[in-house]
Amino acid sequence: MVTISILYDNTEYRKDMPADWGFSALVRTPEANILFDAGSDGKILLENLEKTGVDPVSVDTVFVSHHHFDHTGGLAAFLRANPDVRVFVPRSLRGVRRAKAVVHVDKAQTLFGSVHSTGELRGIEQSMIVETSAGNVVVVGCAHPGLETILPAAQKFGPIHALVGGFHGFDKLYLLKNIEYVCPTHCTQQIEAIAERYPEKYLPGGTGRQYEFPLTRKPKEVR
Repeated sequence: MVTISILYDNTEYRKDMPADWGFSALVRTPEANILFDAGSDGKILLENLEKTGVDPVSVDTVFVSHHHFDHTGGLAAFLRANPDVRVFVPRSLRGVRRAKAVVHVDKAQTLFGSVHSTGELRGIEQSMIVETSAGNVVVVGCAHPGLETILPAAQKFGPIHALVGGFHGFDKLYLLKNIEYVCPTHCTQQIEAIAERYPEKYLPGGTGRQYEFPLTRKPKEVR
């Protein structure tokens, strides 16, 4: 079972967890607690992490999708709270300090256990793939390389059960037809179009929203 808790997003779901421009999610697997991206503001990130009931020191892994500030702005504050983590960053990202280990990811690879990376695509961004019993969950930051590039790269690790994160200007919605669940967040410009075209697979985002995967029916929220 994999649980994804949205900590940082442009919209809010829980009124006590403010929205702000950026994205971050806590991805909990049987093997690790992974902070995926860090939003723009460290204070908001740490407060929302606390409101989710998670101590920063319980996080053992950080995965950074790309270098843009709305995904890395909160990273320094998080590492001050918990430097005892390994941080996986795309090969082009430099300047991460205070972490126990910083791993630069170039090509598609298994990071550990059931967690994989697409590798840095088009010189800017990596996406994370996590295995579940029903297929893989793919978490994206802004999808700058385009989902038409990311999805084939992710599918090399197996069929996709769910897709979560920012899709930016992606509009080739037919490419989502074989994915069981889609949660567009942050910078996605076609959220309404996705919800209208795929109401059976659309999952809303927002700060404080939590989902368990694999989903056996929709919706099945933790909260």
